[in-house]
Amino acid sequence: MEWLEDNKIPLGKAVQRFIEWLTDGFYWVFDAISAALEAVILALLWLLQAPHAFVVITVITALSWFARRSAGFSLFTAFGLLLIINQGYWVETTETLALVLASAVVCMGVGVPLGIAAARKPWLHRVMEPILDLMQTIPTFVYLIPALILFGLGMVPGLIATVIFAIPAPIRLTHLGITSTPTSLLEAGKAFGSTPLQMMWKIELPYAMPQIMAGLTQTIMLSLSMVVIAALVGADGLGVPTLRALNSVNVAKGFEVGIAIVLVAIIFDRMFKRKGA
Repeated sequence: MEWLEDNKIPLGKAVQRFIEWLTDGFYWVFDAISAALEAVILALLWLLQAPHAFVVITVITALSWFARRSAGFSLFTAFGLLLIINQGYWVETTETLALVLASAVVCMGVGVPLGIAAARKPWLHRVMEPILDLMQTIPTFVYLIPALILFGLGMVPGLIATVIFAIPAPIRLTHLGITSTPTSLLEAGKAFGSTPLQMMWKIELPYAMPQIMAGLTQTIMLSLSMVVIAALVGADGLGVPTLRALNSVNVAKGFEVGIAIVLVAIIFDRMFKRKGA
């Protein structure tokens, strides 16, 4: 036992040297990534904050109607957003929405193609599976430290941490949807002379669309669960008043922020969920 402890394998030191090597040699790459992601977040913030709050609420309520065709859900959406304004958390909510939407864009833009590739290449899926397990099970604070070193304080490291935590969901669900396409549909496509690209666009992706949309809702829910973690690295949003309430043991403030987060989660979950689900 003592011999094992005295001959410790320097895993942590190796990772630290690797991060230092990345920081010294490829700082310009991370600066470019940070600038691009920050531009996306700022653009989303402008869309949510430049118009009057009632205009944004009207647009989101209209989108909820087109998504579900339910007057009850549309009324709930409008009431929930108005309640957030009433409680004084509208600015923080828009900041959280910008982070969540940016995370969803990155996760779906990267995760869906990776899921398709993993479905087409079984060896790629075998390689990715343990990596995806690691991304979802390793404590968030572990990869938050290198994210801070590489991207600094602010919304970007919070976005990076959120993407790392949430991206396994769209990858796995896209892979599941593609691989579960019935053999009869694939054989019918081949019988009509479809190319592999046509098979993907006309058969596999339409069949997998419910799973892909489930991946989107999971991404949004997982991103919302990261708002407090993102606040620890300087990201604005509902995580900031949550941390303040926790530090001051302010039950009232904590409940108000919690209700705001829950309302946002319910609205976007129902909005993107498949009808009948």
